[in-house]
Amino acid sequence: MMDFKLSASMMCANYANLGKEVRDLEAGGIDSFHIDIMDGRYVPNYAMSLNDLRCIRELTDRPLDVHLMVEHPSNTIEIFINSLREGDTVYIHPEAEYHPSTALQKIINAKLTPGIAINPGTSFETVHEMLRIVRRVLVMAVNPGNAGQMFLPYVGKKIEKLLSVKDEMKFELYWDGACGADKIKEFAPRGVKGFVLGTTLLFGKKGRYGETLRAIRELNI
Repeated sequence: MMDFKLSASMMCANYANLGKEVRDLEAGGIDSFHIDIMDGRYVPNYAMSLNDLRCIRELTDRPLDVHLMVEHPSNTIEIFINSLREGDTVYIHPEAEYHPSTALQKIINAKLTPGIAINPGTSFETVHEMLRIVRRVLVMAVNPGNAGQMFLPYVGKKIEKLLSVKDEMKFELYWDGACGADKIKEFAPRGVKGFVLGTTLLFGKKGRYGETLRAIRELNI
């Protein structure tokens, strides 16, 4: 069985009972909780808030993966960092900051895992040097900002380039957006370490989360 990680995209959760959602996902075997923070400027939408992050951080001991879709994250990153624990990951978008390495250094100094998120329209070449200082790379298979979008097939070529250098540069590759079973079956054996699960595979389905997650882990890979 392939060793890959599964992260729950919590912007897709049932907010009428967020505590139960977290407990049920944890009992079902989720590896981490993916927190999407949007400012309405870098992406034309709002998602989760700082208080949502703090709530989920208190409800679980599993790692949080915080995806900052915000302009100039260096200006506000401390308020998120201060609510996290060692072992959590923070992703920024390089093009959202004049000097992204400054924001990444703040993440490193806080003993958190530094990551970058790469939009479909962001080329491998523009982030190549930054790969030397991050430990996680989140590849967006859809344009960021909304759940339920279609996969953009040209992202696959970029994933191939990232996979070719991940061992040399010592980072893990995660997939975010339109993550179906076919994508896990294709890319987990090729070296993608983790997959963010939203409405395509995890939320809004019949059955318990544990049954769904077990079926994903038992895919014929």
